[in-house]
Order: sequence, then structure tokens, then C-alpha cells
Amino acid sequence: QVQLVESGGGLVQPGGSLRLTCSASGSSFGTFGLSWHRQAPGKERERVAVIGPTGTDTYYSNSLNGRFTVWRANDKNAAYLQMNSLQPNDPAVYYCNARLGSRYNYWGQGTQVPVSS
Repeated sequence: QVQLVESGGGLVQPGGSLRLTCSASGSSFGTFGLSWHRQAPGKERERVAVIGPTGTDTYYSNSLNGRFTVWRANDKNAAYLQMNSLQPNDPAVYYCNARLGSRYNYWGQGTQVPVSS
């Protein structure tokens, strides 16, 4: 069992930066693939970044244009999402997901990232 808690969301100005943290409890954190997703009001949940268990493999949505960076610290049971050059289309609830195969799939409760206009 893995429990995930996202934090770091908050109001920022367009062009600003924010760092989200996904803190995990439970064992074997380093065996899970992690991903960040976001869901804006009225839209489907969108996967924005993925990082493999060791942190060497990453994937980003093309829509981000290199503005986000994901990394993890397995010794701290944590993963991070650095968001730079925030745009008006970035506001959403951001979720952390941990997955191992098809059997283990865990979600956090999400953290709100509103961007002021």
C-alpha cells in the first residue's frame, strides 16, 4: 500500500514558477513508476510528466514545451514537479500517481494550482 500526498500548489502570476511535491508513505517507493497529471475544470485528466523507478527515464507532454521538470528522491520517498513560465492554461488540480504493473495504482488527493490573470 502506498499513500501519496501532493503539496506546493498555490496562486502564482503568469510567468512564475512553482514546485510541487509528492510525498509517499509505504514501502518499496523506489519500485514504482511515478507520474504527474492535471485536471482543469470541465476537462479530462491529462498526464504531464512521467518518471521511472530509478529516476533516469522521464517523459513529458509535448504541450509543456520544456517548461516542467520532474525528478524524484527515493531516499526521501518523494517526487517533485518544477513548473516554470506558468501560463494561463496551466491552472488545474495536479495529481501524483504511483504505479507498479497493472495491479498497483495509487493516486494522491491533488493540489490546486490556480494562476492569476
